[in-house]
Amino acid sequence: MDEHQHHQEGTGSSDPHTGRWKSFLRDCDTLVSFADPMQVSGRVTRVAGLVMECVGLRLAVGAAATIPTASGFIEAEVVGFEGERLFLMPQSDTEGVVPGSRVFPVESVLPPPGTVPHGRRRPQDRARHLPVGMQLLGRVVDGAGRPLDGLGPLNTTEVGPLNARPVNPLDRAPIKDTLDVGVRAINAMLTVGRGQRLGLFAGTGVGKSVLLGMIARYTEADVIVVGLIGERGREVKEFIDQILGPEGRARSAVVAAPADSPPLLRLQGAAYATAIAEHFRDQGKNVMLIMDSLTRYAMAQREIALAIGEPPATKGYPPSVFAKLPVLVERAGNGLEGGGSITAFYTVLSEGDDQQDPIADAARGILDGHIVLNRHLAEAGHYPAIDIEQSISRAMHSITTHEHQLAARKLKQLYSRYQRSRDLINVGAYAAGSDPVLDQAIAKNGVIEEFLCQEIHDNATLPQSLGQLSSLFN
Repeated sequence: MDEHQHHQEGTGSSDPHTGRWKSFLRDCDTLVSFADPMQVSGRVTRVAGLVMECVGLRLAVGAAATIPTASGFIEAEVVGFEGERLFLMPQSDTEGVVPGSRVFPVESVLPPPGTVPHGRRRPQDRARHLPVGMQLLGRVVDGAGRPLDGLGPLNTTEVGPLNARPVNPLDRAPIKDTLDVGVRAINAMLTVGRGQRLGLFAGTGVGKSVLLGMIARYTEADVIVVGLIGERGREVKEFIDQILGPEGRARSAVVAAPADSPPLLRLQGAAYATAIAEHFRDQGKNVMLIMDSLTRYAMAQREIALAIGEPPATKGYPPSVFAKLPVLVERAGNGLEGGGSITAFYTVLSEGDDQQDPIADAARGILDGHIVLNRHLAEAGHYPAIDIEQSISRAMHSITTHEHQLAARKLKQLYSRYQRSRDLINVGAYAAGSDPVLDQAIAKNGVIEEFLCQEIHDNATLPQSLGQLSSLFN
């Protein structure tokens, strides 16, 4: 039987008719390789406020799409659906969109096979990928990875997912090393650990941007990643040119999504800044992530959630806002044992200096400490205006010596006792000798105030800060 089949195949291969068919099929195969695949598209049925509705496509939440217009393309992202209707949030203005405009899905740009240690099976792995790598240092990009500084293209082939897989909390290295941030009040009283996540709580105009600039310039970190989310455009340029400065900018990657950016771009900017920091952490580097501000990120999510019909819950914030905050914050921190770290500072805008603002309250619960800036101190010329009574570093007790903790606690007690009795002292109602602790607080008040204040161009290292703290009580 096998010999008969072999004989038939041999005679068939010499048949001219069969040869012509094989040649024809080879030509068809070549032509098919040049043909473009059929492009599926949907159409826009409604544009209302911030949201566009589309029918005719089956896309997952988080998928990207483009809408051609007379002046170019509008990029959008699927943020929800209802039945067969998709809700799209554009990354730019919707001017030029007409009824029935076509909507084309965008295939996510995946990294080459073998460049990631796992298969691309999960949604995080199939999410949008944006440029990362050393070429971003010294550059300013927007939330979509496009350069804003006029210095040309980024010239990087490395890309990273916007939403990376979360790190198993049991695999994270513990916080055990101190981090010198160059600010005396923080080094001595609110010592920061490498891999810690802190919130900077402040109202408007009390000096949080200046304090962030000091931290960025003086911190011992391999790489600094700055996310300016929802800030005024003037503040973005001022922070980069004046507060960050040339030396800080040289080792920094800046992601700017100012207040006039669409809410989706502001959300994406925060995720992108975190993705850049994660990329450097995975390379074993110690990264400083500064995000200004977490409140604007929450407001962007509130705009999107309300636009697609999610009901408001707490002071106008939908539940998804409070679900997204820990997802973003938990991406920072230490990596695997022996690897890199991300030490993060998130600014939280306390509206009307209200520390019970829902975003401030939620952030306080998910961060490893909070530094509160006080408006009364700023008005009195006390800079940085850190209120050491309300501020706390939750990692300080595990990374500092017992003597350091005792000295910090002693200073805090004297400072707090003086502040509570300030009115009595000012009007002369306090009689010296009636309270020994208050007598010591009055005697030390001048040197304590001087210790907690610091000029913007003064770098107070951690050893210097501890030495000055010890000398206060010797």
